[in-house]
Amino acid sequence: MSQEPSKEKKDYNHQLLDKMIHARIRFAALAYLLSVNEASFVELRDSIRATDGNLSIHLRKLEAVGYVECIKSFESRKPLTSYRVTETGREAFIRHRRHFDMFCEDLTGLQMA
Repeated sequence: MSQEPSKEKKDYNHQLLDKMIHARIRFAALAYLLSVNEASFVELRDSIRATDGNLSIHLRKLEAVGYVECIKSFESRKPLTSYRVTETGREAFIRHRRHFDMFCEDLTGLQMA
């Protein structure tokens, strides 16, 4: 039996959080890309401190849902792979952040210094 939350009670439904973004590496990658607009794979990897394999897998997942796009080019005859957040990814991140912030409002049991 599922009831709608009352107006006095905040909705803590975990399904409001985007599971595609909530993973640590994917969250960090999106946050970094949103702060710089576009970054090479190496810059992104070094900035969020991920391994090549881990980052590669997470970026493919983000690309599959349309949150990031992969840009292949050459620089001094060497292949260069860069990424940027799509409009869909930007909107999803904003929505995820809004829900996350809602979860964190009014945490009387948490005192921050």
